[in-house]
This record gives sequence, structure tokens and C-alpha cells, in this order.
Amino acid sequence: MTEPVKPGPAGTRLKDQCNLVPLPYRGTSVQPYDGPMTEAGIVGRFRGRETYRRTEFVVLRAGAAGDAIIAVRAADREPLFAPIEQVEVLALPGECVYVRDPETDVGNRSALAALARRHGVGKDRTLICEGKFDHVNFIHHPDPLELTVVEVTPPEPPKLFALIKHVLSYADLPPILPILERIDLKELVKGLSPSSFLVPCRSGGLDGLGAPVHYLDERPPERLDWVLIGCERSLQFHRHYYGNEPPRIEMCPKVIAGPRSRPTILKCCLEEFDFKREGQVVIVPWGSDLPMIERALKEVCHGSH
Repeated sequence: MTEPVKPGPAGTRLKDQCNLVPLPYRGTSVQPYDGPMTEAGIVGRFRGRETYRRTEFVVLRAGAAGDAIIAVRAADREPLFAPIEQVEVLALPGECVYVRDPETDVGNRSALAALARRHGVGKDRTLICEGKFDHVNFIHHPDPLELTVVEVTPPEPPKLFALIKHVLSYADLPPILPILERIDLKELVKGLSPSSFLVPCRSGGLDGLGAPVHYLDERPPERLDWVLIGCERSLQFHRHYYGNEPPRIEMCPKVIAGPRSRPTILKCCLEEFDFKREGQVVIVPWGSDLPMIERALKEVCHGSH
């Protein structure tokens, strides 16, 4: 389970952190507020008041006056309620954007970061979200890791991109914003008019190419005058089956993408058992499952610090 966000020792400021998301979000309280919406006024109003022992942050809702967020610290968190000793104002009106979105899981950093991006909330402001189950949480100074996902289509949706989005819906990871870089295989064959195409398998969704389509994994009994849409592994299969190499259209995301200077994830079927990193690129096997994708995303985050 994710550990609660702990206010730092005296002299450190949570206000200066990026991607601050209280987890579990039961530590975030929402309260109506009718006092002065200034740092001094808020601190004066809350210092000395009692707080519930699990409350670490308070979202102040002041109607037309706007919203604010504070962090509260008590010397003793064992009693059910204890007096607040320190108050840190994280964001004032003008720095907060309050959004109602019933589809957003407010316990998910990436979901909050994606919502902030959609609403134009950058790293100098704070998004407050009233999300699924009417629960409220926030992301302070959202600055998610932008991760390029290089993937071939069809199929739709691109499989690796879909797996990553699914993992980000539940995994305990820093906020990640996946950005799809699509390799459209149908675009790659435009202008070609072979007698037939050979593709790796039926799951690719490569029909309607303007010529008959054969499937390498079914090992057609007759070697035809086809063009192979495939990677190095497909070429190896073809050499084994037929003893020669056909004309080929490269479809490997690793080969097409080349070296990258920004965090990137892609798949390559030459990787069979585990992922690997090459500079800013993390390469996963073609048949990666969700646990492997989660480990690969953790590696992406680790290597991007």
C-alpha cells in the first residue's frame, strides 16, 4: 500500500514539490471556509485548531472567493484529534483549478496528471479533482513524465499503448503521460502493388491491403511471389521455411524509431524473456504481460531521474 504523504521537517516546504498527490487520499479533507483567503489569514485561522489524526491536507472551499489547499501538522498523531502546530499554505485562489470528473480515480497519480493536462493546469498550479465516488484529491504542480510509446497499428487500439494505459490505471507509479507515436502499417504499403502480402499472423488486422494476404505463422505450403510485412524475426522464419528472403517492409518499432533522447518504450520480438534498456529507450518483448509492463514502466521512471 502507498505510504501517506508525510509533511517534511521544519524548514522544508511541500509547496515547492512537483507531482504531490496525497495517498491514500483519506488524508485529504474538504471543508467550507469563510475566512480571509490570504496566507496569513488562513494560517491564523487554523493554527491551534484540532485536526483528525489522519488529516494531512485540507482543501478549503470558499465559494466565489475560490479554493485553497493547506498542509497541517500536529505534534502527536496518536489521539483521535490533536491541535495543529504548523500550517503550510500550498496553493491560494488563482493557483487552484477545481474540476468535477466522475471518471477520474483520484487515487491515481497518472489519472490526475492526465486530467490536469486536459484542463491546461501546468506545474505552476494545482488541480483539485472531485472524481469517482465523489471523492476529492489534488495534484500539486503537475509535471508528469512524458513517455513516447512507439507502436504499430493495426490492431486498434495499439496493443502496447493499451497495456500501458491499463497498468497506469492501477500501478503505484509516479505520474506518467503516455504519448502514442503510431506506425501505421497500411501507410507503409501505400503505392505498392505486389501479387500478395505475407504478414506475421492473423491478429495483425492487416486486411484490405489491395492484394491477397497470407499468414507466416500458418506456414503457407507454397512459396509465392509475395512481399513480407515483418521484422527480422519474421525474416528468420521465412528463411527457415523457404530457404530464401523475400522483398520486405520493415515493421519493427525498434528499427523504425531508432535512438531516442527522450523516454520511450517500444516492443521488439527479438527480446524473448525480459525487457532491456538502451539509453532512453526501454524495449519489451512482443508478448509482454501486464506485470512485465509494470516493471518496465518502473525502469522508465528510475532511468529518467
